[in-house]
Amino acid sequence: MSKIQIGTSGYSYAEWVGPVYPVGTHSREFLSHYAERFPTVELNFSYYRMPRAEQLARLLEKAGPTLTFAIKAHESLTHKIDPAAWQDSAKAFLEALEPVRKANRLEAVLFQFPYSFHYEPEKRRYLDKLLGQFQDVPAAVEFRNNQWYRNRVIEALRERNRALVSLDMPSVPGLPPTLDAVTAPLAYIRLHGRNQETWWGTDAAARYDYQYSDTELEAWKERIKRIVVTADKVLVYFNNHPKGQAAQNAQTLTRMLEGSSELAKVPVASLRYTQIRRIINL
Repeated sequence: MSKIQIGTSGYSYAEWVGPVYPVGTHSREFLSHYAERFPTVELNFSYYRMPRAEQLARLLEKAGPTLTFAIKAHESLTHKIDPAAWQDSAKAFLEALEPVRKANRLEAVLFQFPYSFHYEPEKRRYLDKLLGQFQDVPAAVEFRNNQWYRNRVIEALRERNRALVSLDMPSVPGLPPTLDAVTAPLAYIRLHGRNQETWWGTDAAARYDYQYSDTELEAWKERIKRIVVTADKVLVYFNNHPKGQAAQNAQTLTRMLEGSSELAKVPVASLRYTQIRRIINL
C-alpha cells in the first residue's frame, strides 16, 4: 500500500457526471468509477446519517478490492453532543465500521470539530473520553478554532497516537494557522479552498467552490515532502468538490508528487484510469 494516498472528500456528486464520471453515469455507479481513478476516499455522508454495518459492507462491494476509506464521525460526536447519549452514538458508529475494519480498508475516523468547539476544560475532557472510545482505530482530529493550536494539545495527541489534521483554509481571523505537526504514524491533510469572502456564509457550495492553482499545489508538494519524513502514511483529501475541482486538483498533485525527484523512492498511489485522458476539463 502506498505511503502517500490522495483522494477527495466525498464522491457522490451529480455535478461530477460529465467533468469526472462519464456522461450517463447513474448514481449507483459513482463509487466504482471513483475507485478506477483514486486509491482512497473520505466518506462524509456518515456525518449526516449514522452509518450502518450493512451499508458500509455494500460500499466495499461497489468500490472493488482496493479502495480505502476515511470515515467522518457522525455529528452527534462532534457538533451536536449530548452528554447523556454520545457514548451510545460512539458504540453505534464503531459497530458500523466493522466491515471496513475487517477488510483492512479503514484509513481513519475523522473527527471534525466546529469553530464553536472552544478550548475549554469541559471540551478537553470530552475529547479525551471520545478518543478513548476509539482507541482501537486510527483517528484524526480537525479543529476549526485556532484556540486548540497550542503545545499542550499537540503533545496530548502525540501521546495518544492521534493525528492532528493539517489544513488548507482561508486566512480568516480565528481559523487554524498553517501548521503541519505530525502527532501519529498517520498524517492527515484536508484542503478546503481559500474563499475568504464566502467562508462564513450559509452556502456550503460557495464556501468550497475553489480551484487550486499549480503554484498553490506546488507549495503543498513541498509541505508533503516534509511531512512524509516522519509519518508512516500521508492521507490527502480535497474538499473543494464543486464542479469536480477536487478531482482535478487531486490528479494534479498526484502527478507532481510522482514527478518529484526527492520523492522518487516514496510510493505515491497513482491515479487509476480505464483509458488515458484528463479526469476533468473545465
